[in-house]
Amino acid sequence: MTTTLVPSFPAPTGPSPPGGVPEPTAASPSPARWIRPALVALLLGTAAAYLWDLSVSGYANTFYAAAVQAGSKSWKAFFFGSLDTSNFITVDKTPGALWVMDLSARLFGFNTWSLLVPQALEGVAAVGILYATLKRWFGPKAGLLGGLVLATTPVAALMFRFDNPDAFLVLLLVAGAYALTRAIEGARTRWMVATGALLGFAFLAKELQAFTVVPAFAAAHLLAAPGALRRRIAQLGVGLASLLVAAGWWVVMVALWPTGSRPYIDGSPDNNIFNLIFEYNGFSRLSGSSGPGGGFSGPAGLFRLFDDLMGGQALWLLPAALVALAAGLLWTRRAPRTDRTRAALVL
Repeated sequence: MTTTLVPSFPAPTGPSPPGGVPEPTAASPSPARWIRPALVALLLGTAAAYLWDLSVSGYANTFYAAAVQAGSKSWKAFFFGSLDTSNFITVDKTPGALWVMDLSARLFGFNTWSLLVPQALEGVAAVGILYATLKRWFGPKAGLLGGLVLATTPVAALMFRFDNPDAFLVLLLVAGAYALTRAIEGARTRWMVATGALLGFAFLAKELQAFTVVPAFAAAHLLAAPGALRRRIAQLGVGLASLLVAAGWWVVMVALWPTGSRPYIDGSPDNNIFNLIFEYNGFSRLSGSSGPGGGFSGPAGLFRLFDDLMGGQALWLLPAALVALAAGLLWTRRAPRTDRTRAALVL
């Protein structure tokens, strides 16, 4: 009589997608019990830090605060981002970031808290979405660490307690990164549509600054998404179309609106929305040739990022990120094209 030994295998975890990271299923082991309380603590701690003594900032940037006050009383001022209810002139940005604060002021009245609490909550949401993004590919511990780093970065704590457009911009860009990871997982076109839409709405917050991430997003998808190259290029085209629609509808309406019945476009010498986008808030910000580009945080140029005004806010993270990027790309050089670790490094 012979005995056949049948080897035991772990329970299936669902099909393993390209890159070797299994998709979670009902059979996947549940996260450690401390993960959920830790996430709750991270989000509540972030909210407490960003909301604590928030009224000390008063109306923060009074330039944007005036536009929020106007937008809370006039729908026309709301749409254009006007500085006053008479709709004489707009702020020098597209108004997407103001709309959230405008709605808050309409609901709760215009005051310091209705102005700034939405900004703080956008920061909490960004931390939560970053956690969800990292968790999908690298587990909840990586998600918690990433969320903690974002929450405690000095410039994040500053901008999420202020009424500048950066809070809404960062929230939408982090959400766009989450959507992109979902698109890369299975070459899902609907998630590329979502990615483009989020970047388009981010444009309405702070114009071309939102598009600085587009090359990295496109490279990560082209490199790592499953499927033939033709399909990946087609999906990028769909994402681009979504971006243009989400970013362009407001611009087209302003461009076609009779100039006599709308406010003057601040920052544009000729009352032209395209001049505001591409010159005043576009290339002159990089060159410092005109507008405010050379006036903020030192002379224009690459090394402005490292000066004493900006370097301490976040740029101390950049050398470590570059070292990690180089080491990670070296480590994954023989991995399959769809390897998620390399895709995440590119992103």
